[in-house]
Parts: sequence; C-alpha cells; structure tokens
Amino acid sequence: MDQGLAASWVRRWDVQQERYIADREERFDVLIDVVEHVCRDVAEPLVLDLGCGPGSLATRLARRLPRARVVGIDNDPFLLGLAEATRPAHADIEYLQADLAERGWLKWRPIDAAVSTTALHWLRPERLAETYRDLAGALREGGALVNGDHFYDAQPGIRDLTETVKNRRAARAGVESHEDWKSWWAAVAADPALGERFTAAELRGISTGYGNRLSPQEHTRLLREAGFAEAAPVWQFGDDYVLAALR
Repeated sequence: MDQGLAASWVRRWDVQQERYIADREERFDVLIDVVEHVCRDVAEPLVLDLGCGPGSLATRLARRLPRARVVGIDNDPFLLGLAEATRPAHADIEYLQADLAERGWLKWRPIDAAVSTTALHWLRPERLAETYRDLAGALREGGALVNGDHFYDAQPGIRDLTETVKNRRAARAGVESHEDWKSWWAAVAADPALGERFTAAELRGISTGYGNRLSPQEHTRLLREAGFAEAAPVWQFGDDYVLAALR
C-alpha cells in the first residue's frame, strides 16, 4: 500500500479514536512510561502489542524505546496493512495477523512487557482469564502487562458519574464532533484506492459486538488468579483506565 495513503488513514483513525478517548495521547504516554520503567535494565526488550490496530501504539513504543523489539498482533487485515505501510524505517516492529479470541498465537518466551489499548474488553471473561494465564506464563519475572481500556463499574451511581466525567472532558477537549467508528469504516469502504488493494470484506472492519463489562476489581482478581504478583490501576479518567499487572 502507498505509504502516504496509509499515513493519511492512520491519522484519520487517531482522530476518530479521540472521539471516544479524549486523553488518548496521555494514556499512550502512561502505558509507555510503565513499559519503559519495567524494561529499564533490559538492553533489547521484547514487547507485545495486543490488538495493535493500525500500529498507533507500536509506533510510539518504538519511538520511545528504540532498542525494543515490538510485535503487534491483530486480526484485521486492513488495519494491519496500514500498520505495515507506516512502520518507521528503522523501527524493529513485526506485525502478526492472529485472533486474540483464539489460543495458539502466544509463541514468545520470555516477554518483557505486553500492552493493549481498547481491545481486551472484546474478549469474553473466560477467554480473557485464559489470556491472562498465558501471559503470566510467558512474561519474565518483573515483566508487566499494561492494559489501557474502558472498564465497567457495577455501581450504577458511580457508573453514571464516570460517564458524566468522560462526556464533560470530551466537550472541553472538543472531540465530540470527531468522526465516529462507523463513519470511518464507511469512508474506508468507499475509497477506490483502497478497493484496489483490499476486498470489500477486508474493508468492512472486524467487531465482535461483545463487551465483557468487567470492572477494574474483576480484572485485578483475574490477573492475581492468573499468577500475577501485583495488579492495580496506575491512571484513570472517568471510565478510562491504565491497569498494570506485574509478574
């Protein structure tokens, strides 16, 4: 794919995502802060990006940790095509097509860190628990899983407050009018230049339509049961969290 065309669609993706996460860049920075800290004594760390999409976080990771090897994993062929086309020339980034909802993709040992943004909430609780156990077995001692995602709170009053906080922040940041997810994919499907490279099915976007609606407390419990020594949020704004789990 033409690099310029791909870069324009990645930029448009990043803007679209800010509609849902006004502080997306800050969340990226916090995630990478954690990875940088746990990898501070590792000469060439191995970092997995789970549900990497078009490579937004993987590219930022490689920029901050130039000696790291980053492996991005996603099941969407078009988003991976964007990631491949916009991979920085000197970055050690590899992209792999695999479905996180299935087992068998975790082939690396030991891993220094694994990250994910707005992806793991699509896994059913039983599959998420398996993923946490697999990652706990693959991470080195002292390694970390760092997950930035929307977490559900079972308390209706708190849930209402976090939604209000998120919406007020979006209004202050001016992101409410940004293109939404459906509109972005509709524009992708209508672009004739992309239609020459991808099938109609590949330009439709993959969504399970399922959110596991787990609270931070439930994530923490699953992580501890999976074998992580410690787990807790290190950043929060509204329902948007960065949860770190240490092996």
